[in-house]
Amino acid sequence: MAETTTCPNCGTPGFRTFHRASGVPTNSCILLETREEALEYPRGDIDLCYCPTCHFIGNAAFDEKLTEYSGRYEETQGFSGTFQRFHREMSDELQTRFELRGKDVLEIGCGKGEFLLMLCEDGETRGVGFDPAYRPDRHAPEPGQNVEFVRDFYSEKYSDVKADFVCCKMTLEHIQPTAQFVGTVRRAVGERDADIFFMIPETLRILEDCAFEDVYYEHVSYFTPPSLHHLFREQGFTVLELGNEYDGQYLTISATTRSNGAEPAPAPDASALPGLVEGFESAFERKVGFWRDRLAALRADGKRAVIWGSGSKGVSFLTTLGLGTDDVYGAIDINPHRHGYYMPTTGHRIYGPADLPGIDPDCVIVMNAIYRDEIAADMEKHGVSAEILTLEDA
Repeated sequence: MAETTTCPNCGTPGFRTFHRASGVPTNSCILLETREEALEYPRGDIDLCYCPTCHFIGNAAFDEKLTEYSGRYEETQGFSGTFQRFHREMSDELQTRFELRGKDVLEIGCGKGEFLLMLCEDGETRGVGFDPAYRPDRHAPEPGQNVEFVRDFYSEKYSDVKADFVCCKMTLEHIQPTAQFVGTVRRAVGERDADIFFMIPETLRILEDCAFEDVYYEHVSYFTPPSLHHLFREQGFTVLELGNEYDGQYLTISATTRSNGAEPAPAPDASALPGLVEGFESAFERKVGFWRDRLAALRADGKRAVIWGSGSKGVSFLTTLGLGTDDVYGAIDINPHRHGYYMPTTGHRIYGPADLPGIDPDCVIVMNAIYRDEIAADMEKHGVSAEILTLEDA
């Protein structure tokens, strides 16, 4: 591993490269109307670096000017019954644990707004959500709900927005100056007693499973439990708890500014991380080789393959393997707002489950195994019988 720069999470030197990818699409969830536009979509590089001090991982080659978060950024998972149940259970749990009724809630990176509306559904809890990709035509407050959405990035200029509870889900991984950003949140809270809940992808799982489909351009910051604990502690929060959600895919942190004598959570063990980082490249080559061979065998047998999931995992899977439409016919997605669009740089068309009978696939490769049963039921509903593979089969 070659030393390159200082760590944006803790500021120490020795941020060392351990994995590189060139010419990857700079957005995975953008809706592209034509195959030509998709094939010509802008590309960037990934230069994954590891910090041996705080155990943070980040893309040192990231250029934020190449990313776009707008109304055509279609990231929601809310059309999945599996994800809806998870969202509901998490909302109920947070409302209870942090006694949110009647309080001020701020959500950073609220997406299309579904989760904030859930947190404030009682009509007494007040909410403000920030996201440039929010669309009022998709999720608007119900009569009686005191919720406001701001179509902008959260920054210092909104430090006057008061909050008893700050929630940020699947957003911090899109931010490069992590210490600066969390410091902004801490300064905005000031002397106020506030509770904090962040959720991001679990990078320890990515390293352990070599989940290369979870490495893509928009995700510039990759958190392990030790690096997330270090970040919030150093920025002046008391870390209460680190957790795992959604079959280990998401890492969560609960923190507070309250001086109520709560016992801080100890720093997590980091002893396994250097070995996982050192072994990532060889594991990557093995896993990529497995899927190239598997798809080549399908093609040689004249069998048609599709992937299920046209979002970030699907884009990363296709681009990492260099797959064209001869290798994979297209992508299936249950989100109707993605149907008929094309995936960046590979040009694969996105179809809905109702299109399956006409496609008649021999093999369906599931991008996220947690949805396997849901997908199998959808296939049966449409009368399609095909081999189902998940990325965990490698």
